[in-house]
Amino acid sequence: MTKTELKEFLDEKVIQYNNPMFIDSDPIQIPHQFLLKEDIEISAFLTATIAWGNRKSIIKNAFTMMDLLGNSPYDFVLNHRPHHLDNIEHFVHRTFNTDDLKYFITALQHIYKNHGGIENVFSINATSKSTQSAIHEFKKIFFEIPHAQRTQKHISDPLNNSAAKRINMFLRWMVRNNKTGVDFGIWKSLSPAQLSCPLDVHSGNVARKLGLLSRKQNDAKALAELDANLRKMDKSDPVKYDFALFGLGVFEKF
Repeated sequence: MTKTELKEFLDEKVIQYNNPMFIDSDPIQIPHQFLLKEDIEISAFLTATIAWGNRKSIIKNAFTMMDLLGNSPYDFVLNHRPHHLDNIEHFVHRTFNTDDLKYFITALQHIYKNHGGIENVFSINATSKSTQSAIHEFKKIFFEIPHAQRTQKHISDPLNNSAAKRINMFLRWMVRNNKTGVDFGIWKSLSPAQLSCPLDVHSGNVARKLGLLSRKQNDAKALAELDANLRKMDKSDPVKYDFALFGLGVFEKF
């Protein structure tokens, strides 16, 4: 395909997969249960954190997390006291366990009470063209209170050469507009132009087949290469092509 043909092909796939029918098979359905901004962003952040492995298992365990938070994640995060965490037990999703979840709840409370909330941490640390340094700073703040060392692995750091797929997906959910009813667009302090594609096995393999990515590893260097090529097709909203790459890989086995 020529560059023009490739863009037309991917634009068609964006339209195909960026629609509400996509929600029923995707973890994004969990934050769609809520209306309050803070409920949406907390449920989305926790869901994105465990978004690896079997999709049905991700969705099931994300709903379990919401049940443990009384299906009022912001109220629980903001107002819980240490003894309330005693009721959270036997949670596990792959290597993310009960102790990790308890710390995440505690750290989120710290961020809302002392740093103005999740959006504020990202918005003040993002650059005009990227949110990758903001992810690095967010992780530093998230773990600035006492924690188990093992829990740090559940938030990736682009400055340590990670593609940070899950947190880039979370940012896509929060920042991209909600015109199609899939993403939320509730964070107005950031622009879709600053976002990076959630790079995983599926999107990476499709991107390589289409000539959008040459690097073999799915790391920060690969993400930078993919981002640059996606921005050539749409500099104002490059991560809309996540729908096309992921849809082609997962649903069409491209």
